[in-house]
Amino acid sequence: MVWLSRALLRKYGTFMDDLRIYVRGGPGGMGHPRLGGEGGNGGDVWLIAQKRMTLKRIKDKYPVRRFIAGPGANSSIGELKGAKGKDCEVCVPPGISVITDDKRVLGELNKPGDRMLVAKGGIGGCLATNFFPTKGQKYIIHLDLKLVADVGLVGFPNAGKSSLLSVISQAKPQVADFPFTTIQPELGVIKYADWKKVTVADLPGLIEGAHANKGRGHKFLKHVERTRQLLFVVDVSGFQLSPKDPFRTAFETVVILTKELELYKEELRNKSAVLAVNKMDLPNAQEKLHELIEQLQRFEDYKYSLPRDMVPDFAIKFREIIPLSACTGEGTEDLIECLRKVIEDDAEEKMEDFHRKQLRALHPSDTRAP
Repeated sequence: MVWLSRALLRKYGTFMDDLRIYVRGGPGGMGHPRLGGEGGNGGDVWLIAQKRMTLKRIKDKYPVRRFIAGPGANSSIGELKGAKGKDCEVCVPPGISVITDDKRVLGELNKPGDRMLVAKGGIGGCLATNFFPTKGQKYIIHLDLKLVADVGLVGFPNAGKSSLLSVISQAKPQVADFPFTTIQPELGVIKYADWKKVTVADLPGLIEGAHANKGRGHKFLKHVERTRQLLFVVDVSGFQLSPKDPFRTAFETVVILTKELELYKEELRNKSAVLAVNKMDLPNAQEKLHELIEQLQRFEDYKYSLPRDMVPDFAIKFREIIPLSACTGEGTEDLIECLRKVIEDDAEEKMEDFHRKQLRALHPSDTRAP
């Protein structure tokens, strides 16, 4: 087991979702007080989202991780207005949040081509500054990557998420019969006959206490935030992390996963969700499935049998419950079609909601507007 874990780390340990860098705008150029000449402004530091860029590539290419723009040119007799310093452009992957060391969010870059000014250059020497230049802004910032995907797989270790992803998409994640096979997010793509594509992120298995960063829970949970749709994956027979940990039934697994998401960030409970009940090829799976569905339908009755700190404030209402077996392929086609339908229905609902808001904005006093 130790050898296998080290081998996995060598193979998958290069993934990075956080990088700390130093950025500094260039200083302005000196003014020319005798002739009233103005120095050039210092260059700015920009972040630019670029497809196929990774944080690992940035770290490898710039091991010092210092990005400094050029200085503005001094004013001179030959050129009274100094030239602006050269900008420094840093290519970053899409899906980046830019956060200062004091946890202040400067902004996000969500798609290729997005740009963000992170350190402005200093002002060139001029009359307002007594012809002395100012220094550029400087920050230490974190590039915090959150995967952008249509669907995020949520489940305890060994629920079969990696196996399911390999069956429904073109991804080839590591699959094995022990917890924590997935030690980094894996992205797969479902391709439909009409060329429609749905991206699916297999997020490393959560554990109880993930909301409090147990088992590096925040590193895993943050990737859930940018997925449009949640896909809960549970083992129909239940789950036990280790002999020292309590056994959890499929119903308890769903409840605990919901609670972890709620404690990490309340708005996650409002995300649209589908439940995949995996390993239906196991003995007595049908009986356990019927029991799970009844417990979910009568959640208010069954929640009183659980410890109070396990129960979420609001139960997630699943759009669909799909029984399947990633091992045999049973039910996986139903899931593939379900995911597309739910995503398209959500998009249609959001568009209708957008149009309603536009109508209200055009007719604020018309209470008859839908």
